[in-house]
Amino acid sequence: MEVKIQLESDAQRTELFGPSDSHLRQLRNTLGVKVSARNGTVLISGEPVAVRTAADMINRMQRRLVQRGRLDDSDVDELLSQVRHHIDKDNSDVIEVYAHKGIIEPFTKGQLNYLQTMNKNDLTFCIGPAGTGKTYLAVAVAVSMLKRKQIRKIVLARPAVEAGERLGFLPGDLQAKVNPYLRPLFDGLEDMMDFGQMHKFMEMDIIEVIPLAFMRGRTLNEAAVICDEAQNTSRSQMLMFLTRLGRGSKMIVTGDITQTDLGPGEKSGLVEAFGTLKKIPGIGFVELDKCDIVRHNLVHRIVQAYDDKKQKEANQT
Repeated sequence: MEVKIQLESDAQRTELFGPSDSHLRQLRNTLGVKVSARNGTVLISGEPVAVRTAADMINRMQRRLVQRGRLDDSDVDELLSQVRHHIDKDNSDVIEVYAHKGIIEPFTKGQLNYLQTMNKNDLTFCIGPAGTGKTYLAVAVAVSMLKRKQIRKIVLARPAVEAGERLGFLPGDLQAKVNPYLRPLFDGLEDMMDFGQMHKFMEMDIIEVIPLAFMRGRTLNEAAVICDEAQNTSRSQMLMFLTRLGRGSKMIVTGDITQTDLGPGEKSGLVEAFGTLKKIPGIGFVELDKCDIVRHNLVHRIVQAYDDKKQKEANQT
């Protein structure tokens, strides 16, 4: 099968094809197709399914280049992840943020379902392994809502499982002690708005990044409220957090129930909530899996290796 694609802008072909046609080589190596370009036209040949996938990729690459004004290797990797999982999105399935990248998109069907569930519900629970974008997409939705003035405040919270006696032995004031627990939330924010803007919002109390214990006694209206690493909440902590939801607010609870740091015999508040609240209208539940991992390819292989080992041990008992 052979397909010809006319480029929308021949002037941008260098950006589209990459340095020394590296992006085209990426398509050839990944999809097993032949790709050549001449006079503003891309010619793709090979097996029908692979050719259609490559044609879809070229079109997505052109749209990404127009949207962001640039196209690098990481963009091509992300788009390849999308076409491998046959993601079909409309304009409502992208997230507008403040950062130079402009928009954030779901890369797998699971992520697309997660995004749509967050948009439809005032309370969403999401569980899944590391690297599936649970926290990142939740923060992106919150930042997007702030940008559109749908909310007045963002509150990002995490349980500090070491927030007992051992935390007290660490040097520094309270902020210095809890910062290591909150660092992943700061990382997500810094990817969605510039450093100065983020700190301005924090100084104005528009964005709060706090330990979960600081949520007690509050009612949050017109806010996006996220509880990350919720597998490490107790039953009482989870109930406390969920009852903070105020008028005009959206709440998102994320966690990986395979990586619980609670003490022996302690039941995760996230696990209990997932089973207890499923029949309540207006609450969304999403389960991501290994297929939704969008970090480095090695992350997927690491998770798979541990799962295989766990299954092998279970079969031996």
